[in-house]
Formats: sequence, C-alpha cells, structure tokens
Amino acid sequence: MSDREEVRRRIIDATTKLLRDKGREGVTTRTVSAAAGVQAPTLYRLFTDMNGLLEAVAADGFARYLAQKHSQALSDDPVDDLRRGWDTHIGFGLENPAHYLLMYGQPTPGCRTRAAEQALERLRMLVERIAVAGLLSVGVEAAVSMVHAAGVGLTLNLIGTPPEERDPALPDRLREAMIASITTAGTAGAPSAAQRAVALKAVLGEVADLYSPGERALLNELLDRAANHTPAR
Repeated sequence: MSDREEVRRRIIDATTKLLRDKGREGVTTRTVSAAAGVQAPTLYRLFTDMNGLLEAVAADGFARYLAQKHSQALSDDPVDDLRRGWDTHIGFGLENPAHYLLMYGQPTPGCRTRAAEQALERLRMLVERIAVAGLLSVGVEAAVSMVHAAGVGLTLNLIGTPPEERDPALPDRLREAMIASITTAGTAGAPSAAQRAVALKAVLGEVADLYSPGERALLNELLDRAANHTPAR
C-alpha cells in the first residue's frame, strides 16, 4: 500500500468510527483531522471536500459489507438469491444506519452516491438472472425500480422507528409481496406474452452478432413494449 493509500485508509477508518460513535454531527474537518492525525489540507487533497469524504466512507462501508455477506457463490435459484439480496440490504441498513443515511437519507436530485450505484448494480444483476430463467413477469428495469424503491423505503422507515416499535415480520412480508409482484415463481400456467418478451430480451446478448445495431434497437423497443403491456380486462 502506498503512503497516499495508507493515509486515505486511515482517514476513512477514522471517519467511520466518528460516524458510528457520534453520528453525522460529530464528523467535521477538525474532528476527522484530529482522529486521523492529518492536517485539514490533506482531507481536501484526497477527497475534495467533506461531501467527497462522506461519499467515500459510505462506499467503503457498503463494499465491505457486500464482501462479507456475499462471499458465497450464487445459487441455482435466482429468486432465492434475490431474497438473500433483499435481506442483505435491509440488514446493512439496520446494522449501519449512519452509513445507510449517507447513501440514501439526503439524496441530491438526479444523482446517486457511489455506494448506492454499487447496490443498484448488484440488484440489477440479481433481477437479470431471474429474467434469463424466464421467471420475471415485468421488464428488468421496472422490476429493479420496484424492488429498489420498496427496499430503500422500508429500510429508511425502520431506521426511523424505535427498535421496540419495529414489526420484525415486516421485511419478510414486504419481500414476499414484492417477489410475487415481479416474478412467476410459484404460479401455474403457461408464461404470458410479457414474460416471454422479458426472457427473450434477457438472453439476446448470447447472439450479439445476429442483428445489426439498428435491428437490435428496434427489437429491444418492441420487447420492452410487450414486457410492459397490460392486457385489457
């Protein structure tokens, strides 16, 4: 590890401890500099400003958590892997509320933190595996948005609720309701046109040289339209 990386690591670790012990209000240029044993200009040189430092702390905390929780390989059941991903997300928020609030508590309109992007990319990977298996009942992006919104909203709600007032069954109930709304797992009958469209789009990458870019764009548009179509009642 270079001297620069060692100092950066020391600053992130010191900020993480301050965040855990004293909350966001206890994290200032003065307290971080003192805890890390560096001068204020070093913070600005490595992280630009306090927002940059806090974003780095959030990304570091979430990356460590993912490495710990997802060291095991994905299973042969993509729906169950999504369940575990949901549980991991909620667990991270409740075990690391200060980090989670850095990621999602005060969003900048039109922007995501690096840690939030990491979480979203992993979620998209889990959802795409369900689509490839032919078990997704809505488009990939729609499913990602639904799961993400529900998971973040639930976690922020739980963080803001006194522990003794939390419903311990709520995360599981909402998880299963979400899975039922975006997958065909556990349902009988032939796949719908929307489900077939989602599954076909998910595997088009396996024949990347079959269509021209224009044909691929048109096909994606048609498949998205079919995936998001709501049949008339």
